[in-house]
Amino acid sequence: MSDRMNRVEFVALIAMMFATIAFSIDSMLPALPEIGQQLSPNDVNRAQLILTSFVLGMGIGTFFTGPLSDALGRKPVVVGGAILYIAASAVAWASSSLELVLAARIVQGLGAAGPRVVAMAIVRDLYSGREMARIVSIAMMIFTLVPAIAPMLGAGVIALAGWRGIFLSFILFVLISTLWLGLRLPESLPLENRRPFRAPLLIAAVREMLAHPTVRLSIFVQTLCMGTLFTMLTMVQPVYDIIFDRADSFPFWFGFIALVSGSASLLNAALVVRLGMRRMVTWSLGGQIILSGFMLIMMGMDLSLTVQFGLFVAWQTSVFFIAGTTLGNLNAMAMEPMGHIAGMAASVIGAISTVLAAAIAAPIGLLFDGSLLPLTLGVLTMCSFGFLVMLHMARVEARLPA
Repeated sequence: MSDRMNRVEFVALIAMMFATIAFSIDSMLPALPEIGQQLSPNDVNRAQLILTSFVLGMGIGTFFTGPLSDALGRKPVVVGGAILYIAASAVAWASSSLELVLAARIVQGLGAAGPRVVAMAIVRDLYSGREMARIVSIAMMIFTLVPAIAPMLGAGVIALAGWRGIFLSFILFVLISTLWLGLRLPESLPLENRRPFRAPLLIAAVREMLAHPTVRLSIFVQTLCMGTLFTMLTMVQPVYDIIFDRADSFPFWFGFIALVSGSASLLNAALVVRLGMRRMVTWSLGGQIILSGFMLIMMGMDLSLTVQFGLFVAWQTSVFFIAGTTLGNLNAMAMEPMGHIAGMAASVIGAISTVLAAAIAAPIGLLFDGSLLPLTLGVLTMCSFGFLVMLHMARVEARLPA
């Protein structure tokens, strides 16, 4: 760690780089109805593609940013991604059709992949093992503040400057984080540790990762955990609007829930060193199976709309909560054996889990029929599969040589 940046500032910077994704997604939620009415009046539901198109671009970009950072260094890739992100934000701001906005969002996702992947690689450059998991958990706890306030910020920007103003706020956000990184954090990957950007080396690295059982299973479970999160994010605004008629108060409920669920990362940071990453993930998924099953039972009862809303808010909080006790741990578990190819590992882990999670969440979101059934069944199914895989991982690791 450089003399210019202590651990507290380092965690804050990493948290802001992580938050690029959350800010780019969550602040758009209040804008979806207005964008749908203006740019796709014949099919307002197409506005939801603004979320999935960004995730798609981010997933694709994630394949390349890690290897590029292994070859060129961490900081040049972050700066290049920021330039791409800012240019795409400007195009989206000036767009007059939904198709152009969606294209710009894909490119914006490509640019956002830079800070997302490289931030994790930087952490792996400087830390390892459970200490790395602690750093990631604390950074994610801070980063949780962004999704907590992003919908409210988005609603405020819409009130002042319309939905297009949100894209200007994206530009400002990335400018700040990129300048902070450039001025305060030295390059974390020395020249002697860099790997040339050559296809044979990249293929060998991918094969090495997929041959490792812990890495392979961690990626699969991370895909399912991200799938639950993306499914909730895709459907949560219509749930508040159509089922509970609370569209106006949605940003405030979303912010409150994000703040409460943010304590998950704090809890994880306190417990992961003592309990271990695998146990934390397994217990979290087991708990969510129980809660989702309970939610499914309650849906079949004749409850008032107010009681149903209270139950949904509690359950939504629990779904966000397990993101803080699973994603950081699963990332650390997959990255730990791959320290010598940290950038490539971060790319493969992030790309596979993101693209597949979006592919899972998108069709579930399209099943929205004015009820909670598709969302609840989707979350329950994904958590159940993840729980079974984690139990299998424990048996596999017990057979591995010490």
